[in-house]
Amino acid sequence: MLRAAALGVAGSLVAGCGLIGAGGSRAPVAESALTVSSRAFREAGTIPSRYTCAGGRNWPSLRWSGVPAGTKSLAIVVDDPEAQRGATVHWVVFDLDPLLTELTEAELPPGARQAANTYGRVGYSPPCPERGESHTYRFTVYALDERLTLPNGSGLGEALSAISGRALARGRLTGTSSA
Repeated sequence: MLRAAALGVAGSLVAGCGLIGAGGSRAPVAESALTVSSRAFREAGTIPSRYTCAGGRNWPSLRWSGVPAGTKSLAIVVDDPEAQRGATVHWVVFDLDPLLTELTEAELPPGARQAANTYGRVGYSPPCPERGESHTYRFTVYALDERLTLPNGSGLGEALSAISGRALARGRLTGTSSA
């Protein structure tokens, strides 16, 4: 029952255009203020198997630019909006230093924290579409107007709501994975 509730919260928060648009009174976030890329794959390209459930537990390196003035921290959300049970969040990491321009593969910088994902695990759960399916995964970087200071292992809904409420700008890299 707890997992179903988490799926419902996650689905409503990341549906459509992602986290933003989840409600609240904040002004709309600059949709493409940040540019996000990876050394592992190009926009709309295939995510290499080493970053999926077929290969391991490492996330791909991510790079970004265009962080707006006033940014106090960064957050990253990786989700699959095409999952059969609704949007599935694979990873939430937050309180990243706003001066960072890259997250290296499988290494979190000091001070970074992670929330539980849709599966109830803290950390990165690699893309793993159902057999015979291909899904698009979104790697979204958010510029926030403050540090969230939520504890490591915070609940998914709490973390997504906090990110949504503090987002100044975002950028996204999408990739596909097939099973």
